[in-house]
Amino acid sequence: MSGHVPLLTGVARAVKPKHDADTALISLTDITEIELLILRRMREMTIGAQSAGGGSLLKGQELATTFSFLRPNDLLWNYVVGNYLKGETPPPFDLLYWNSDSTNLPGPMYCWYLRNTYLENKLKEPGALTVCGEKLDLSKISAPAFIYASREDHIVPWQGAYLSTSILKGKRRFVLGASGHIAGVINPPLKKKRSHWVGKTAALPADPEAWLAQAEERPGSWWTDWSDWLRPFGGKQIAAPKSPGNRKWKAIEPAPGRYVKEKA
Repeated sequence: MSGHVPLLTGVARAVKPKHDADTALISLTDITEIELLILRRMREMTIGAQSAGGGSLLKGQELATTFSFLRPNDLLWNYVVGNYLKGETPPPFDLLYWNSDSTNLPGPMYCWYLRNTYLENKLKEPGALTVCGEKLDLSKISAPAFIYASREDHIVPWQGAYLSTSILKGKRRFVLGASGHIAGVINPPLKKKRSHWVGKTAALPADPEAWLAQAEERPGSWWTDWSDWLRPFGGKQIAAPKSPGNRKWKAIEPAPGRYVKEKA
């Protein structure tokens, strides 16, 4: 494994190590409620490359609303009842505040992505997709991969994330965490919340339920397992810089930066 950069896959976008595959659902065989996102031909003809003018934007607010409809009881109707019917002010909730920070997407890219990955599930097929003139074959990735999924995730079903184990060919480790798409991932060890499952052996059977049947549940965050897995790839520790920037690259402004004030 010398010279390899470890790959973190299957996780929600909240965890961003230096090298990762962001929410990297590779096989979209089992996508359950996420199918509500796929509006097929209508979206291609309104914002895709085939639309009048050659494409437009998918507004971030539209995407956020669609995701909310994946869990309407939690993300829509409880606020209708609490705010509108009862006149209550919703309590502050950091995860929902983060979730509301939407991003506009180029329509042609969005439509291409949905058709080729969700509708036709080509990403897992060697050579089925061409990007920037190169045919994609994920089975050629030999980097070690840590594949994480959240058991109650309604956006990346854990069974679908598990199928990455049969596509990537390097050394693989699969870990299943409790809770959902965000809270399952953002689970610092000091909180001592929830639990996670690890295989009792290194075997990765084709059936995800077969893996779960032999897995061992452990209390607390999955981060400790991830940290142990990463340690051999980390190299020696170095002292953190005392101030941001250097002679060549000057600090622009204090964190978090002006871009966070821009509204999609």
